[in-house]
Amino acid sequence: MTQIGKSSAKRSQPSYFMSILGVSLVLFILGLLGWIVINANKLGQYFKENVEVRVYLRENISPKDSVFLVQYIANKPYVREYEYVTKDQAKEKFMADGNDDWKNILDANPLPASIDFKLRNQYVHVDSLATIEKDLEANIAVNDVQYPRSLVTNLNENVQQISLILLIIAIVLCVVVIVLIDNTIRLAMFSNRFLIKTMQMVGATRGFIARPMDVRAVANGLFSGLIALAGIVALVFFAEKQLPELKAIRDNTWMILLASGIIVLGILISLLSTHRSVVKYLKMKLDDLY
Repeated sequence: MTQIGKSSAKRSQPSYFMSILGVSLVLFILGLLGWIVINANKLGQYFKENVEVRVYLRENISPKDSVFLVQYIANKPYVREYEYVTKDQAKEKFMADGNDDWKNILDANPLPASIDFKLRNQYVHVDSLATIEKDLEANIAVNDVQYPRSLVTNLNENVQQISLILLIIAIVLCVVVIVLIDNTIRLAMFSNRFLIKTMQMVGATRGFIARPMDVRAVANGLFSGLIALAGIVALVFFAEKQLPELKAIRDNTWMILLASGIIVLGILISLLSTHRSVVKYLKMKLDDLY
């Protein structure tokens, strides 16, 4: 009995190694997709939060009205950051863009003062911006409100399409991952079928037989998740080194959740697949194991 158990355990080692390797690879691919999804969402949010609205003030308005308008805009929930641009500052920006100076043609500065502000990402929608524009134009100090309308429309459409495509890919890949991990572990457990049946024939209970294999499955799942996580972290740091912009949009909270999800998924699927295989072989007749 002891010799049979030892020889069976030895034969199972390569299977466990290949199981860990296979599960790690599949979890790595799933984690990579998760990282892409997180960055796609953050990138969309980054572009949305850089949409700028310019509120041009009327000529010859009183300083009191200007201050009131600045405070009014600053207190709005849709404003992420704002800047008051005077007529002189507007001229400096105009000249910095490579435009010709008009001092030989015009005596006065034709550029109006403005309040430039950037929106929070949840307000970067056509309907929301139309409401904001209508509200601001009702103020007597406002001459005009401008923002890139076509950019907002295209940005929202593209973000929605990309999010939908990534969601479909993620769902399909999750199903494929579960099936692949389950099949990989079932193949690893196949080499232990005689050991399981032998222990049952000498009177071992189902719990006694399944417990050490379940513990091993948890350890293997944890190890697989850590290997996959190490690969993802290495890839993320390499990508951020090549493209520093990725570091600016990194969301550490979501990365921690992704890492936790990979480890938990590896443990759960390994445990459930292993336990199901043990129960399956316990129910089978000895002749059916061959």
